[in-house]
Amino acid sequence: MKNKLALVWLAVSFGSMALESAPAQSPTAARGALLFQTCTACHNVLGDGVGPDLSGIYGQRAARNPRFDYSEALRTSDLVWDEATLRAFIRDPQALVKGTKMAFPGYPDEADIEAVLAYLKSYR
Repeated sequence: MKNKLALVWLAVSFGSMALESAPAQSPTAARGALLFQTCTACHNVLGDGVGPDLSGIYGQRAARNPRFDYSEALRTSDLVWDEATLRAFIRDPQALVKGTKMAFPGYPDEADIEAVLAYLKSYR
């Protein structure tokens, strides 16, 4: 029981650190911020990392950052990161853009997709 409580405390602590610089968020977006911790191995919303900066991605064209080396598949996809394309990409990146460099397998759960989408929208 102590180990479970310690893990919950760690998750809450690290999640709250991620939210400190985030704009005011709905409970769904706050949950999305916690889920987004998986994505921070490559992405963040404050600048380029291994993956491109995702700040303001909602409503933007895919592969828009000239300083990032996107896959040919994403550069030629002509996608706009709207509700439908972000949902599809968060669910299964390789299914939406065959040949993408995105190694993440996706979130199959609709509630998780909704939460991550709400988090990304909070950075418009």
